[in-house]
Amino acid sequence: MATAGADPAPDRGRPPLLRLLALARPLRGRLAAAVLCGVGSAACAVALLATSGFLLARASQRPGIVAISVAVTAVRGLSIGRALLRYLDRLGSHDVAFRVLADIRVAIYRRLERLAPAGLAGYRSGDLLARLVSDVDATQDLFLRGLAPPLTALLVGAGAVLAALAILPTAALLLAAGLVTAGIAVPWISARAASWASASTAQARGELADRLADALAGAAELRACGAAEQAAAQVTDADRRLTRLASRAAAAAGLGTGLSALVAGLTMWSVLTVGVAATSVGELGRVTLAVVTLIALATFDTVSGLPAAAIQLGQSATSAGRITAVLDAADPVAEPASPAGRPAAPVRVELKAAQVRYRQAGPLALRGIDLLLEPGRRVALVGPAGAGKSTVAAVLLRFTGLCGGTALLNGQDLAGFSGDDVRGVVCGLTQDAHIFDSTIRANLLIGRPAATDAELEAVAGQVRLAGWIGSLPLGWQTPVGRHGARLSGGQRQRLALARALLADPAVLILDEPTAHLDPVTRSELAADLLAITSGRSTLLITHDLAGLDQVDEIVVLDHGLVAERGSHQQLSRSGGLYQRMLAAASY
Repeated sequence: MATAGADPAPDRGRPPLLRLLALARPLRGRLAAAVLCGVGSAACAVALLATSGFLLARASQRPGIVAISVAVTAVRGLSIGRALLRYLDRLGSHDVAFRVLADIRVAIYRRLERLAPAGLAGYRSGDLLARLVSDVDATQDLFLRGLAPPLTALLVGAGAVLAALAILPTAALLLAAGLVTAGIAVPWISARAASWASASTAQARGELADRLADALAGAAELRACGAAEQAAAQVTDADRRLTRLASRAAAAAGLGTGLSALVAGLTMWSVLTVGVAATSVGELGRVTLAVVTLIALATFDTVSGLPAAAIQLGQSATSAGRITAVLDAADPVAEPASPAGRPAAPVRVELKAAQVRYRQAGPLALRGIDLLLEPGRRVALVGPAGAGKSTVAAVLLRFTGLCGGTALLNGQDLAGFSGDDVRGVVCGLTQDAHIFDSTIRANLLIGRPAATDAELEAVAGQVRLAGWIGSLPLGWQTPVGRHGARLSGGQRQRLALARALLADPAVLILDEPTAHLDPVTRSELAADLLAITSGRSTLLITHDLAGLDQVDEIVVLDHGLVAERGSHQQLSRSGGLYQRMLAAASY
C-alpha cells in the first residue's frame, strides 16, 4: 500500500494543519481525483434538480414525447452519475485520509520511541494515548471536510451563478450574494461561536483519557483503600467538562445550520420573486422560471455543511497542534551526525568526572562520578534513594547526556555512538521492567526474536522458571495479563531478567532487580542474580546489600557524589555510609 511517507517534523514554523496537509503531497493525484469526483457529484445534483424541474414544467404543457426525451435521458444519467461520483469521492477522500493518518501515527510512535524515557517526563500516559488516537482521528477532517467541500462549493456555486446569469442576471446576483453569505459569513460566525470549545476540546479529551487510564490501572488499590468513589468522581468531572464543550460546539453547529437554512430560504424566495416578476412581463418563461428557482435551491446544498466543517477544522487545528508538539519535542540526547559503528566485544565502559543536569538551571544529579566496567567485572552501585544510581544507568544507556566530564565506550566518546548501537551492547533489567499483555514466550522473545526453543528453555532454567512454566496447562503460551498481573512479583522480575539475559548484552545493567518484592523472594532472587552474573560484565544497582561480598567493587553514591568505594570487606569496616546502611539493614 502506498503511503505518504513524509516526515511531519520539518517546516516547524508553518501552522500545524498545513504541516499535516503536506503529508498528502505524494497522494495529491488521489486527492485531486477525489475532489473532482466531489465537484462532479454536486454538479450532477444541481443539474438533476434543474432538469427535473424543466421536465415537470415542460410536461405540464403536454408536448410530444420527442420534446422531452432528452430531459428524460438526462435525468437518468445525472441520477446514476451523482451516485457513482459521490461513491468515488467518499472512497478517494477517505483513502487519502486514512493513509496519511497511518503515517502520522507511525511518526508519533517513532518520536515517542526516541523521546523515551527521559523526554516523556512532562507527559502523562493517558494524554499521550489521546494524542496518538483521538487527536490523530480529529485531523482527518482536514482531508474530509477541509479541502473537497469548500472547493466543491466554490466551483459548483460559480457554475450555478453563471447558469443563472444566462437565464436572469438579477437572479444570478441574488444567488451569488446568498452563496457568499452562506459559504463565508455563516461558517465564520459558527467557528467564532465555537472557538473556545474547539481550543479546549482536545485538551479535555486528553484529561479524561488520563484520569480514566489511571483509575482503571489502579482499580484494585483504589478499592482496597476506599478511594474508588473519589477516583470515579474525578473521571465524572472530566467527562462533564468534555460534555459541556461538546454541547457548546453542537450549539454553534446548530446556529450555523439554522443561519444557512435561513439564508438559503431568503435567497430562494428572492430569486423566485424576481423570476415571477420577470415572467409577468414576458421576460422569462414559466419553464425557465422553474429551472432558475431550482438551481438556486439545489446549489445551497453545497454550502450547507460548511459551518459544521469550520467548527471541526477548528478542533482539528487544536489536535494538530498537540500532535506537532510531540513531534517537535527536543531529543533528550542528541544523536551524532555520523555515528561510529556498533562497538565490538569485549566492551569496556568508563565514566570520568561525569556530571548530569536534567534541567538547564536545575541542580546536578551527578557531580563528578568515576566508574569503570571492564569485561567480566561486576560492580555494585548502592546508596540512598535519590543518590543518582538510576541516573548512572541512564547515562550508560544513552537515555540522558552529560553536561560535564566524559563517558567512554571502548575508549571512544559514548556520544559518538547511536543510542541503538549503545543499547545493543549495554542493556539489561530496568527498575520497572514492563511485562506485556501477551504470553510468556512472546515476552521472552522481545529480548531476542530469533531465539530457539532450546535457548528459551536454557534461560528459563537460569532464572528458575523452567519448572513452573512446564507445570502450566498452556506452558509457554500462558497469557501473563496486563503488566504481568497473572504472575507473582517474583515471577515478573524473573521473567524480565530472563528477557535481559536472552538479549545477551556485553554489559548487563540490573537496576533495582529485587525492588517491590517480599523479603524471602528478594533474598532468593538476589542469590540467583549473583550466581547468574558470575564472570559477566555487570552493573548491579540496588538497595539490597545481601550477597555484595561476591562483587568485585562496591561504589556508594550520596547526593550525586561517590561517598566511598571498595570491596564489601573494606566498606563494612570503614565507618562510612555503607557500614551504616549495612547496620540499618541488619545484615
